[in-house]
This record gives sequence, C-alpha cells and structure tokens, in this order.
Amino acid sequence: MTTTSPPSSSDAALFRRLHTTVQRWIHDQKWAELRDIQTKAIAGVLETEVHLILAAATSAGKTEAAFPPILSAVAEVSIESFAVVYISPLKALINDQFRRLEDLCEPLDMPVLKWHGDASQTAKNRARRSPRGVALITPESIEALLVRRGPEVRRLFGGTRFIVIDELHAFMAGERGIHLASLLKRIEAQAGRPIRKIGLSVTIGNYNEARAFLDPLSPDSVQVITGGDGQGSIKLQVRGYRDPKPQRKVDTKSVGDDDEAAPVGAEAAIADHLFKVLRGSNNLVFANSRKQVEGYADALLKRSDAANVPNEFFPHHGSLAKSLREDLEVRLKAGTLPTTAVATTTLELGIDIGSVTSVAQISAPASVGGLRQSMGRSGRRPRQASQLRIYVAEADEPEPEDVLRACGRASSSPSRPSACCWRNGTSRLRRKARDYPRCCIRSSPSSANVAAAAPRTCLPYWAGRGRFRARDRATSRRCCAQWRPPLRLCWNNRRTAC
Repeated sequence: MTTTSPPSSSDAALFRRLHTTVQRWIHDQKWAELRDIQTKAIAGVLETEVHLILAAATSAGKTEAAFPPILSAVAEVSIESFAVVYISPLKALINDQFRRLEDLCEPLDMPVLKWHGDASQTAKNRARRSPRGVALITPESIEALLVRRGPEVRRLFGGTRFIVIDELHAFMAGERGIHLASLLKRIEAQAGRPIRKIGLSVTIGNYNEARAFLDPLSPDSVQVITGGDGQGSIKLQVRGYRDPKPQRKVDTKSVGDDDEAAPVGAEAAIADHLFKVLRGSNNLVFANSRKQVEGYADALLKRSDAANVPNEFFPHHGSLAKSLREDLEVRLKAGTLPTTAVATTTLELGIDIGSVTSVAQISAPASVGGLRQSMGRSGRRPRQASQLRIYVAEADEPEPEDVLRACGRASSSPSRPSACCWRNGTSRLRRKARDYPRCCIRSSPSSANVAAAAPRTCLPYWAGRGRFRARDRATSRRCCAQWRPPLRLCWNNRRTAC
C-alpha cells in the first residue's frame, strides 16, 4: 500500500469520535487545535482495523496522536488483561511516557504500569495478579516474562487489543529489532490471535522496511500516516578544527587549572566555542561516547568556574544515576534556568524535555536518522528556526605525499634502510627502524595504495609478528622482475637483490 492518509473528515467530527473523557482531557490541555498527525490518527485508529505507522518529526505529538483514539477504543470494553502494551527502547522514555499518560488514563479508571528493571516490584506483582490498563515495558522485560513467568503470559496478554511500538525506526536497525519481532510473534502465539500494532516513528525515506517489520506476511496492508506539520527553516553551521596531536584529553589549562598543562587541541577549541555560544539558553550537545560526554561536560564546568558564572552544562547518559538524569530532564522541561545537556543518544529519542534553542553534534553522528531526530528538538516554537551546529575535528598529520617523500629519502641510502611499514595500503614512517622488519627500496615510492601502485612502488605487505610471509617475498620478486627498475629489497636488515 502506498503512503496514504485516512479518509478525510472535518476536525470537529473526528474530535467527537473520541471518548467524552478524552475530549475533556484535551480541552483541559488548552490545545488551540489538533495537529495534522493527530486528526489523521483518530480516523486511522477508529475507522480501520489494519496495522498503522504514525510518522512525524520529533516532538510533533505522535504519542498524543496515538493514545487518545486507542484509549477511546478500549475505554468501554471489559478486558481481563493489559488492554494496551507500549514498547519502548529506553527505560527513561518509559518513565517520561508514564508521567504523560497517567493524567489521561486516571479519569478513565485505567491504570498505567511501568515495567522495567528500575520499576517498583510491588506494582509489578500487583499487576501480575490483576492485569489491566496500559503496560509500558521494554523488550528485555518481555523476554524475562516469557522465560520466568511463561504460564502467566497468556493471562497478561490474552486480551490485549493494541501494541504500540515507540521509536520504531530505532528498533528496525540492529539486533534488538530482530529480538522484538520474535517477541511480538511469541506474544501473539500466547494470545492465540493477531494483535493490532501501531508503530511511532520519525519520518524515514523508505517505509517498506517498516511495513515489513510490523507485518512480514502482508506488508502492503500496513497503512502509513504521515504528519503534515512540516519543520520550519533550518540554520546550519559546520565548524572544522585541525588537531596537531589526535586523541588527547580536553584542555583545562585555559580555564585556570594550576596542574600540569594539558595540550591545546581541537577538543579544547570546541569546548571554548560551545561555552561562548550556548550559555544563557537551553541546548542539547550530542557526543558519540560516554567518555566524550564526561570530558566535554567537565571542560565546560571548569570554564564556568573560571568565569565565575553558574554552571549550565550537565552530562546525561545511561551510566549516570537515575536521579541525576531525571533532575536534568525536569530542569530542561521547566525552562526556568538556562541548561545545556551534553548527552549520548539517551536524549535523542522522544523523551519530553520541551523545546531547546539549538542542537550541537560533535563528530559524525551514528546515523542520518538520528541526526534528523536530534535536530527536531530545536525550532518547535512558532516562527523559530531549528539551529544545528556540527563540530568536526581532524588530526593534523602530514599529507601522504610528504610521508612518502620522507620514506624515499630514508630508503635512498643502503646504510639507512627504510622503516616504511605497509598496513592495508597505508604508509607510516617508523623512526625506530630496528623494531620492525623492513623493506628497503632505492627509489622512492610514488603511491600509498599498493594495489594500484606505480611501477616504482614495489613493496611487500606487512605480515606482522616480526617476519614476512613467503608469498610476500615471492610477490616482491615478481614485481621487481616485471618492472625492472634497479630496486633493492631487504628483510630483517638483509639486503636481497632482485
């Protein structure tokens, strides 16, 4: 099925399709109007029986689009199990959704349960004895239920009407997606019937894979509903830095540290610019590892101390204490104090932290979809542009041609054999030549790519462990015989003429 929208109806008529309690809740939220994705979702959930994919930009209201019609559909039905199962890739996202759904479900007399490793065991035991309402759960917790509580699974999920999969695009790529697909099949096997699935995702380029994920046997029957609330303008800045010595710690000497001076490099320059442009507003800075997150958060903290200003920069990743993460999320959402979170992908997904002024990405992101989702955090207010800054640091190493010339000069004298070690077609000049087996050449190489080398580049590949393989010696001799320049080869300081 091509990407289509449900049959068009007036917004007022669709609003009246919702349960009266849900209508009252929407009125209490003081929404001026329903968003495009929300009106389409009402028709898609209540007027069809097919699997659905709700795709919209980050923070476009996908959760608020899915749950009002879903809860309206199950509010008046007696179900002796979890009526709705919400599956999320992150515990933090479950905690956030719990706060958002609790106010909606309480007037419907429909309990909401958090089920993951940090959730209350008392609440989970109570739900096992009398399952009902909405269960917010991770794939790993479902697996634990199937393994440890197998006989209870049918009672827990036997009457489930909807399975909501949040961040569907995050599950599709990787082993967790395969695991989740297996879990969905096992739940349906225990229920004895197919269960309607609704996937929530950011807008992606190819929906065929998403359809096949929800229904592998009949992917064309899955309906895709895309939100029409397009993102506004985008301000993009890409900043490049040269690092004379790669893989060095973030500089702290520049902010008044009296300890041993740290070398000044690209990371210090990036931290300086972040401190300069992000202070005084809410922002997100994404790094690719927890080590980077801690390093930049610490460098920005020291810059705040040196400037005698309150610290506004805080780390956020999965290894931090739960209280620290939640305090930072609440502070960002409140928006009363300027706050910048330096985070891994923990804040990339749909945790509600309100709108931020700008987003920064340090180094290349893990995926284009992830970068797009991160950028959706910015520019949510009317007439506000999304701001994205990308910081790229490159090692300030000699150009390959310079390395090869140096290698050639070191090889020109028989008394100073070359220390050019070829690894996967890359040449690096080794000053301590005695530590490595060497290949010596009387004329300088002309290319760093051995596979496509010019005639005068006739060197064996590095084989490791202090010796060259016999086939590498034979390859070098054949090379010399073919090109016939006056080359002189050696292994382990023994020169061998071709």
